[in-house]
Amino acid sequence: MAKRKDIAVIGYGETKVTLKGGRSSYDLAGKVLEQILNQTGIDKNKIDGLSIAETMSETSNPFWGVYMSEMLGLSPHWMQLNGLGGTSGIGGIARAAAAIRDGLCETVFVVASDAQSSGRNPEQGAQRGEFQYPTGLRGPVGAFGLITQRYRHQYGLDDRALAKLAVTQRNHALMNPNAVDKLQKPLTEADYLNSKYVSEPLRMLDSVMVCDGANGVLVTSTENAKKLGAKKMIHPVGYGEISNFKGAEPLADITISGFSVAGPKALKQAEMTPKDVRMIMPYDDFLIALIITLEDIGFCPKGKGCEFVMNTDLSYKGTLPLNTSGGQISAGQPGLAGGGLNLVEGVRQMFGEAGARQVSDPRNCMVTGIGVIPYGRNWGVSGVLVLEQS
Repeated sequence: MAKRKDIAVIGYGETKVTLKGGRSSYDLAGKVLEQILNQTGIDKNKIDGLSIAETMSETSNPFWGVYMSEMLGLSPHWMQLNGLGGTSGIGGIARAAAAIRDGLCETVFVVASDAQSSGRNPEQGAQRGEFQYPTGLRGPVGAFGLITQRYRHQYGLDDRALAKLAVTQRNHALMNPNAVDKLQKPLTEADYLNSKYVSEPLRMLDSVMVCDGANGVLVTSTENAKKLGAKKMIHPVGYGEISNFKGAEPLADITISGFSVAGPKALKQAEMTPKDVRMIMPYDDFLIALIITLEDIGFCPKGKGCEFVMNTDLSYKGTLPLNTSGGQISAGQPGLAGGGLNLVEGVRQMFGEAGARQVSDPRNCMVTGIGVIPYGRNWGVSGVLVLEQS
């Protein structure tokens, strides 16, 4: 598919990330919609589509999307509930674009909102009770510990590269007023290297802090954006996604992710190569994910991710700015709205509104998403979105 700029992102919103803030997912989403309406000046009644991410705090509610519509005062002609974990934000844009092109709606609010640290976590079920829990593998920390250990065995793992990623993202978070307060303190490489193990070789500072928060964007056709008088717009020009990567293989290499499929697909649609990417906002629930993401998308050969990180300036002033909001590692992970945190930062940068951490020449941005960690596999969903200015 050739690159198209017929779809536009014309607004964004984000709450501050909080730890046990006590606000509901509905309340948080309402704040995001309010920000977008104030930013764009668009009449709320013009929004006729809703793309909403599943949550950890509201997943047990089978009518989550309908109740959200009621709370926001929206009457969508088209609604999509995305159960893609951290890929739900960028996946929501792709699905909204398809719906707009098919004439199902004109303007879509793509939102992710979760109060995970204030609510109850649902039981995810599937194979967990039979195969994972009896061995003590209760969640992502243990699973990513296994991935990290396997990567270290196969390729070697330079802890200095992980430390550099941690420090770079923390420095960005210190310039982000929406980052969770508890992480608003400087971090050194020594701090990272001396942090305790939580699932060896995974350290505490390899891991996200689960929080509350919400974020979202407004998507419409480029033609309609002009009719609505949109002040700014950027365009999704490439998207790739895959679920259950190598799921049928009994002994899959867990160091290889679905980004090896989704990344090249997104870049091909965008008519770009990794060298053309100006900045990247990769999903970062654990630091090892950043190394694997960079390798599998093609920024460097397999097993050379640490070397690439050590030789590349990833700061907001650098050659490949990475997670300039601090990412989830240092801004906090607002539950299953975590992927939207990095998405909104990409939009903010491309709108030229990132303040002290503004990237120069923000002509394009790659945003990635990860969803779920299955048993004996790499992550279960991989998504890659490329955004480009007009």
